[in-house]
Amino acid sequence: MDELKIIREYYKPIQPAVSANDNEISYQETLPNKEIENYIYCFWQLKTQQPLNQDYNYRVVSDGCIDIFFDHKQPNENFVMGFFRKYTQFPLGKEFDYIGIRFLPSAFPILFNVDAKTLSNQSQELNKILPNFSEWINSVIKPSDSFNTITKTLNEKIIGFSKNQNIRHDHRFLDALNLIFQKNGYLDIEKDINTGLSPRQLRRIFNFYIGTTTKSFSNVVRFQHILNAKPSKQSLKENKLYFDVGFFDQAHFIKNFKTYYGITPSEAFH
Repeated sequence: MDELKIIREYYKPIQPAVSANDNEISYQETLPNKEIENYIYCFWQLKTQQPLNQDYNYRVVSDGCIDIFFDHKQPNENFVMGFFRKYTQFPLGKEFDYIGIRFLPSAFPILFNVDAKTLSNQSQELNKILPNFSEWINSVIKPSDSFNTITKTLNEKIIGFSKNQNIRHDHRFLDALNLIFQKNGYLDIEKDINTGLSPRQLRRIFNFYIGTTTKSFSNVVRFQHILNAKPSKQSLKENKLYFDVGFFDQAHFIKNFKTYYGITPSEAFH
């Protein structure tokens, strides 16, 4: 279990807070219980405070994670969202209340033994992937429960579940992850990742645990490193943080950023 500590220590997958006025939509994250903090990054809730005047499109930026989420008012509507290699938008309508579990990279396949590649670049019904977990959400979560109550229930469920699993780690994979995090995603995959795996083995193992290639995941780590630096429009111009993580010029950086975020850096940062 402790082997996964490096992921929690070195990687903070940010989903930018909702851009709408706070009195219309709220987004909150809460940390998991210590016992499962190496698997779960956070529990989250996204909901409208009052019905909106127009349909809302929620933009999810690339974060390297897999999420389980459900409709608080209809818990039988539960889904799993895999690794996305670019930002994606979900039309949520004028009124919504979603609660989710954000698994740290590789934690979902390690816990549930599901090939992450089969989930990539899509959101699908949880009952097709984990029928028992889907049924459990449906039978235990009540629309009247508060977010706080639900996170306690989810914590207990995942702690119990993790204790019953025979969890194995591939150390070569974890060593490769560690290298990627240390370099903030900016590295030469062929030369810098020397963990005893051939390029083919490395690709296969990353597809299983993350849902994409080593290179593609490194690019998301690099993007998230920039988000974590919380740059302003001004500081990006002055410090040119993007040079430190391998972008050769501003145009290259802007194009790459837009792929993962959906808008340009100057639109994202003030």
